[in-house]
Amino acid sequence: MPENLFKVNKEEYMLPGNRACQGCGLSLGYRYILKALRENTILTIPASCLTVLHGLYPTTSVALPCLNCTFASTAASASGLVAGLNALNRGDITVVAVAGDGGTYDIGIQALSGAAERGTDFIFVCYDNEGYMNTGTQRSSATPMGALTTTTPIHTKQQNKKDMLKIMEAHDLPYIATVSPAYPMDLYDKFVKAKRIKGTRYLQMSAPCPPGWGFPPKDMVKLSRLAIETGMFVLYEVENGRFSFTGRSKTLAEKGKRLPVINYLERQGRFRKMSLEQLSQIQRWVDGKWNEYVRRAE
Repeated sequence: MPENLFKVNKEEYMLPGNRACQGCGLSLGYRYILKALRENTILTIPASCLTVLHGLYPTTSVALPCLNCTFASTAASASGLVAGLNALNRGDITVVAVAGDGGTYDIGIQALSGAAERGTDFIFVCYDNEGYMNTGTQRSSATPMGALTTTTPIHTKQQNKKDMLKIMEAHDLPYIATVSPAYPMDLYDKFVKAKRIKGTRYLQMSAPCPPGWGFPPKDMVKLSRLAIETGMFVLYEVENGRFSFTGRSKTLAEKGKRLPVINYLERQGRFRKMSLEQLSQIQRWVDGKWNEYVRRAE
C-alpha cells in the first residue's frame, strides 16, 4: 500500500448520490480534487457536466460553496470572487474555477487568457472529456483526430487536438500540471501543491466519458491508464518554467516502453470510422509530442 494513502484527507466533500453518468472520469477525479482543496475554498463552474454533478437547486451533492456562471465567463467569475475576497481581507480562501474543455479550449479561453495575463490568484481546472458531452457529444477543439461526434458524424474530426497546455505555458504561469483519475495520489499531491502557490495555476485532468467515447463504464480506470501508457495523455508538471514528468509517465520516460496508440483507440466506439492514415498521423503526433517532453525533461 502506498505510504501517501495515509496522508489523504479523510473528509468527503462530494456526497453520495450525484447525477453524473456511471463510470464518469470527472466524478472520480473531482472527489480527490475536493479532498486536496479542503475547506476555505470557493468554486465557480459554468454550464457543464459538472453543473449536473453538483445538482439542481435547492439540493447539491458538493459540500463546498459554489457560484454558477455563464459558459464563457468562468475565469472572469473567478476573478470577481478573488477581488471581492481581497476587499474583505479574506486572502485565506482559495478560489477554484472548474470547466470542461468546451468551456476552456473554446468558449472560455478569452476570460482565462485575460486572468492568466493579469496573474489573478486562483486555480483553473479543465476536466477534459474531449467534447461538449453535456449537450450531446459535439466536437470541441480538444476532440482528437479521427473521433466521431454529433457534429462530425460522417468524416470524423480531421484536426489534431489543440495544445491548450502550451497556450497556458505562454502566459508564464507559476504552476501547470496534468492529472488523471486513474492515479488519484498523483492528482491529490498536485492539487495540494497548487493550493499553496500564488498566482494563476492551471491544471488539466483527463476525464474519460463512457457515453461520449463509447466504452463500458466499468473500463474507465483501465482506459485512463491506457491513455497514459500510450502517451495519448502525459502526466507532468511545469513549475516556474521547469518541466518534469510525474507518476507513471516518469516511469515510462525512464524505461521507454510506451504502447502503440491503437491499444487505446480500439477500445472506444468514437474511433470506429478512423482511417489507417489518421491512425498513423495520430501515432506520429503522439511520438513527436512525447519526444519533445523527453527533451525538456533532460
